[in-house]
Amino acid sequence: MRLIRLLALVCMTLGLAACGSLSRDTFQASDLATAPPSGLAELRFNASDSDAAIRFAAPARKRAQVQKSFDVLALSGGGSNGAYGAGVLVGWTARGERPEFDIVTGVSTGALAAPFAFLGPSWDERLKEASTGEAAGRVLKSRGLGVLFHPSFYSNAALRALVESYVTDDMLQAIAAEHKRGRRLLIATTNLDTEETVIWDMGAIASRHDAEARELFIKVMVASASIPGVFPPTLIEIEGHPRHLSEMHVDGGVTIPFFVAPESLLLWTADKGSARPGRMFVIVNGKVGGAFGFTKGGALSIVGRSWDAMSKALMRTHLAASSAFARRNGGQLFYSAIPDTADVDASGLDFAANNRNALFKLGYERAAAGWAWTMPDTPAEIPAVPPVVRAPPQIGGR
Repeated sequence: MRLIRLLALVCMTLGLAACGSLSRDTFQASDLATAPPSGLAELRFNASDSDAAIRFAAPARKRAQVQKSFDVLALSGGGSNGAYGAGVLVGWTARGERPEFDIVTGVSTGALAAPFAFLGPSWDERLKEASTGEAAGRVLKSRGLGVLFHPSFYSNAALRALVESYVTDDMLQAIAAEHKRGRRLLIATTNLDTEETVIWDMGAIASRHDAEARELFIKVMVASASIPGVFPPTLIEIEGHPRHLSEMHVDGGVTIPFFVAPESLLLWTADKGSARPGRMFVIVNGKVGGAFGFTKGGALSIVGRSWDAMSKALMRTHLAASSAFARRNGGQLFYSAIPDTADVDASGLDFAANNRNALFKLGYERAAAGWAWTMPDTPAEIPAVPPVVRAPPQIGGR
């Protein structure tokens, strides 16, 4: 709720501070239609492009045909609640049932954790430090009166410094090696110019093995976690005709709360005999159920409560749609969310160390005990899914 109220306050503040803006050259839609962005066509696709989505996922599907399993992990947004998701992953490791995922996707704070989740349990300590360490507690760096001259309430300097600290050469090399095996790490941003979700193949970026690739990797991570108005957008330079253009990217959560499949494929059914998703796991870094809260008559309370209700409803709807996609294609979807009754600050903006540690502990204990996972179409929590060493659901099986 605090996050939603802050967003409402940010909108009002920035409305008064019209002079605070990000300088960039103007361009038209026709400038983008002349040719695909130079050097980026192999690294990303729009979520609305079903053909591109299938093409980018093809290596993972081929891998699944060989190993007879296909596990997907999706990490949602949620600000400081990302510590909960980190706890779930580390607790899952402790239980000994964490699969090696064929595809890992991340949105917003989920994008920050996705590289660690993709690389597996040997990166758990670094994941915990990134989520609960001192650096994460400094990401909300206020501008003070400087907000009147900038397009956001907070600077992203500390956020970028956090990302730079862990996007090291060894991380990029490890991601590139897994990409070569056919696994995929995908991160979503929102292109404000086109109002579309853009999905970036981070393994393809890492595989370029140069300084420009590392810079793009960092930019995408920062952009995906940049809540509009709270953090400034990220400008990504592309080749245009006849001049250079810069796209404006912000939080992927603006257009999608998480994704196990791009929006263009949620109604898709795999061809008979082709590789199909086996198990899909979604970590929701937040609460999903409605809760009573007396709403005061002020504008901030009304707007904040309305956005809170809308975002939870969107999350539930997306869980239902993703679950239907999984079932239709012979798979199953499980999700883990912060319990609605949990006594933690799940606003998403409480980066105090004690709150992040409490969220991490909650996720860890639930996963380690084996009762973190729920199916969207059942009201009660279910036991942990079978470990990958047991017989997983056969792809396409009924």
